[in-house]
Amino acid sequence: MRKLAFAMLTTLALAGCATGPTTQVTRFHLGQPIAPGQISVEPIMPADRGSVEFQSYANIVGAQLARLGFTEAPGLARSEQVASVQVDRAFFDGPPRSSFSIGIGGGSFGWHGGAGGSVGTTIAGKPTQYVATRLLVQIKRRSDGTTIWEGRAETSARFGTPESQPNAAVERLASALFRDFPGVSGRTITVK
Repeated sequence: MRKLAFAMLTTLALAGCATGPTTQVTRFHLGQPIAPGQISVEPIMPADRGSVEFQSYANIVGAQLARLGFTEAPGLARSEQVASVQVDRAFFDGPPRSSFSIGIGGGSFGWHGGAGGSVGTTIAGKPTQYVATRLLVQIKRRSDGTTIWEGRAETSARFGTPESQPNAAVERLASALFRDFPGVSGRTITVK
């Protein structure tokens, strides 16, 4: 019986490795249609404004919004709709576990174990470093500041792999986040 259980666990572990990282996605909205129109992609954190790193993330999110029928406001134009974007990355020894709280109008996020994360080991017993990437997007009306849609996607990958690279991770997260837009409000889904 133990051999059968070990074989099943090994098969599941190998299958999980073969499919690559998964993404956890949670979205909230007001339950009303969101009409695509002109939209500006801006950072949630003002300090990110103008950074090359943020611009690459904004381009990825902008491409997903364009796929949905939104058009990005040209240059410094200020559109009525704003997509506020934030990307966070954290490093952990072993695969991270996360918990979060998010809702229309704002969210707070936390990682189990605080700064240390969880500890995992390889079969040889040496720690393996992982990188977790989280994308938060809020679509708001500029005139009154109302958040009409909010989504969060999170993934992790072994450090140094192609999947752990910042732009690749954000592209995967943005694709999962805007899949079946606007999505079911309040439900967390797993996207492979």
